[in-house]
Amino acid sequence: MTHCSEPNIPVSEEHPDFCNLIHRDDTISLSKELESIAEQMKTQTGAYVLEDGAGSMVARAWLSEYAEKTIDIQYFIFSTDNVGLIACDYLIRAADRGVKVRILVDDIMVDADAEDILKFSSHKNISLKIYNPGVNLGKNLLQKVKKFTTEFRSANQRMHNKTFIVDGQVVITGGRNIADEYFDYDHEYNFRDRDILLLGKETSVINNSFNQFWNNPLSHDILTVMNRESALEITDDTFAELHEYACNPENFWPQVRTRIENLPSTFQSIKSSGKLVWSDDVKFISDLPGKNDGTQGIGGGGVTTTALIELLKNAKTSVDIQTPYLITTELSQNLFKEAVDRGVKIRILTNSLASTDNVEAFSSYQSDREKLLGTGVRIFEFKPDAAIRKRIMTGELQEELDHKPIFGLHAKSMVIDHETTVIGTFNLDPRSANLNTECIVITTSTDIATGVLKGMEEEFLPENAWETTLDFNPDSTVNKMKRIKTWTRKVLPKGIL
Repeated sequence: MTHCSEPNIPVSEEHPDFCNLIHRDDTISLSKELESIAEQMKTQTGAYVLEDGAGSMVARAWLSEYAEKTIDIQYFIFSTDNVGLIACDYLIRAADRGVKVRILVDDIMVDADAEDILKFSSHKNISLKIYNPGVNLGKNLLQKVKKFTTEFRSANQRMHNKTFIVDGQVVITGGRNIADEYFDYDHEYNFRDRDILLLGKETSVINNSFNQFWNNPLSHDILTVMNRESALEITDDTFAELHEYACNPENFWPQVRTRIENLPSTFQSIKSSGKLVWSDDVKFISDLPGKNDGTQGIGGGGVTTTALIELLKNAKTSVDIQTPYLITTELSQNLFKEAVDRGVKIRILTNSLASTDNVEAFSSYQSDREKLLGTGVRIFEFKPDAAIRKRIMTGELQEELDHKPIFGLHAKSMVIDHETTVIGTFNLDPRSANLNTECIVITTSTDIATGVLKGMEEEFLPENAWETTLDFNPDSTVNKMKRIKTWTRKVLPKGIL
């Protein structure tokens, strides 16, 4: 993935006044913004679906800027690209104010420089842990190969949870990791994704889940992982380069900052417009660290897997699904067929070969596509130039570029019977079912279901997706090299893709 810009323009030379224009409004605080709904938060959960990348990024930024006590972050991927560096700057400035920041990241996808990680975590108010280390950080190639060879199952058990918790009261969770492509900031390839913001009663369950992962033996302090005895010493200038990078308007567009500054008024309008939906029936479900006991090979399921199976078994009229990766097994195929035989209409939107970022996963889906169609489900494959990107993608990116980046599907959502909505991290594949820890939010609300389904209905349209049948698939729209690459991946086992 390409970055919007590299940190090579010193603010002092090119943009001397820009940082002076950036200020935190000390009259605003998160607790003040929540005062009017504080009583309701004790008994109900408020939910607001974050559909577009810009809105989801702005929400995280504003919450970081006005956090008062704690920020707890749990992610599969936290890149040090453009968005990642800006996020780090927000977290450091929060820590400078005395906010306690805890970050838990899975080991396998960490691509940051070790010294940069150690420097970041050296702040007295920032703690950083790595989940299930041994396959990446601090290991050479031989050690990595040995881990996967001798401890195949444990090496493949990854933490795919994604939660962003502020002051223990407001949570963002869903499909997005922290990287350019999840917030429409990448110049070549971006994801269509979905998050959900929660505040109120159910956030205590999410807090408990984070602490369960944080305190689990699988989560190791960064100093231990990197074999360091003590943190790096920091000075007043330690984070100066990072601050300058975030101040540079070529890296962090002023119009995006304006949206962040205007969020309080936006939040008030969300509360008064009814888009913030209050419910007694919002459930956060997370797998346990380590997933399962490992007695069934690379199978075994998990808490989220069981919950989704029950939802599918109890569906009465319709199931609409979005999943970037669609790798089915005999179990899932039978579940779909049983539902269809009961009269349930099932539609699934997944990536096409033209839009996917993962040819290994697509190869497995491709092998069983006809079997899945044989169950009676309808399958739609996302177009790389889906018309909806013009509305969903960050407007600022479209203004800055003279071309439109490829748009791939990354949302992991489900709407059952036009009433129950699932938004989370769970892909419909064996890895999510049996190996990765996942988390999902289940809401029983016709308002939320209607809103999410409205977006899904648009994405099923011909300008956004191809409908794949037994007689047609869009694989031929890609070049021969990508088709060959996909075919060669068929030797890989389904369960670990």
